[in-house]
Amino acid sequence: MHFEVLNIAADIMAAVPNAPSIPNPTPEQPPGGAGFLKILGWAAWVVFGLAVVGLLVVAGKMMIDNKAGHGGGQHAQSLMIVLTGCIIAAVASGIVGAVVTAAAGGLV
Repeated sequence: MHFEVLNIAADIMAAVPNAPSIPNPTPEQPPGGAGFLKILGWAAWVVFGLAVVGLLVVAGKMMIDNKAGHGGGQHAQSLMIVLTGCIIAAVASGIVGAVVTAAAGGLV
């Protein structure tokens, strides 16, 4: 509903001659943003480190079960969970960018 009201307001502003244009500012890093980006980098490093550890743990369990004659197939679900987490972590920036772009696109 909010987007509809904004779209109607934008249509009215576009129809008025000599109306001021709606500003579209460029994204700018706020003061202190470098520290936040540093923390994000550390968090990404930890997440990818945990992903590697998770893959190694699942692989180890599969090898132990295979050696014991159990085949190791029951760990496939654990492997899929770890790999899904890796994919989400790898594309997190793209997902957020797509959501922000889509939300901003609905305003104009």
